[in-house]
Amino acid sequence: MESGQDLIVCEHCDTVYRREPLTRGQVSTCLECGAVLERHQWIGLDGQFALILAAFIVFVIANCTPIVSLGFSGMQSATTLWGAVIAMWNDSSQVVAVLTAMTLFFFPLTQILIFGWVLWFARDGIRAPGFAPAMIALYYVKPWSMIEVFMLGVLVAVVKASSYFEVVPGPGVWAFAVLTILITIFASHDSRELWNVTRDTSE
Repeated sequence: MESGQDLIVCEHCDTVYRREPLTRGQVSTCLECGAVLERHQWIGLDGQFALILAAFIVFVIANCTPIVSLGFSGMQSATTLWGAVIAMWNDSSQVVAVLTAMTLFFFPLTQILIFGWVLWFARDGIRAPGFAPAMIALYYVKPWSMIEVFMLGVLVAVVKASSYFEVVPGPGVWAFAVLTILITIFASHDSRELWNVTRDTSE
């Protein structure tokens, strides 16, 4: 009789398959609807934990250092992400300020912290306390982390502003660029695999 870890269910059409080991670069897809079932996990749990720890460090740098400096007539002005959020709030753009804070700070931070929590325990092959709610939270939070959209917006703004000001990218924008790369690498892994490589010690 097949165990739960030997089977995989398509999220879109509920077709059940027997899980097969994948080699590097392989992706299994549903024969019924074509949805991706599983990807080969090319970085181990220790590597994933190292990535998420690096992402946290870069995230702190990105939020504590200036994003960009503008120069005009010998004057320089620099701002951080939170400086921009506060400026938008004071400029009667509260909705934009809240969305910016949520998608560039709170949601990414929540994603990093939850991943760090479950991976800390997963390295020993066990499930973290509150594992199931944490995985559910990751599923809903992940789409709202929009750092890559922010980077695109910054690039467009820098190009346009450079026509009128002396624009100097600050450490914060470089940190956000590195963070985008780290999150992209991490996103290539299927977090659902954590269910298969860990065990519930409470039973």
